[in-house]
Amino acid sequence: MAIELCRIDDRLIHGQVVVGWGQPLDVGFIVLVDDEVAASDWEQELYRMGVPPEMDVFFHDVTTAAREYRRFALDARPGILLTGDIATMARLAEAVPEIRAVNVGGIHHKPGRAQKLRYVFLTGDEEGALRAIAARGVEVTAQDVPAARPIPLADVLAGQGDA
Repeated sequence: MAIELCRIDDRLIHGQVVVGWGQPLDVGFIVLVDDEVAASDWEQELYRMGVPPEMDVFFHDVTTAAREYRRFALDARPGILLTGDIATMARLAEAVPEIRAVNVGGIHHKPGRAQKLRYVFLTGDEEGALRAIAARGVEVTAQDVPAARPIPLADVLAGQGDA
């Protein structure tokens, strides 16, 4: 399968995704799944500026990403599927049973969220959504960079790992 990583990162495309994950995985494309970004040419152009010219970026809403998932999975190049929030990944995982693993990469502090790891802060609803993704048979782990140890969801929710 060409989609090497399904990642939740609220910063979307940034250096840690492009360099930190993209280079070790030899990524040829990123599929950014976000309903608002998919509808905004201006935001798409901003995210394209953070990606080297040899790496393709595709912007899709959840419905289109689910429909196009098989095409990306059959691409010969390794790719990253990226959402900016748990709710979007949950919708995608429900629509695409082929998603077998989800990486929680960066969900940062904002009001109403409790710290679980140094890079993961969650509301009760977000915890529930991650549990629902896992209940579908998807392996959910947190890992900020490839060299770090993947932390299982149960440990993340218990605040055990790196915090």
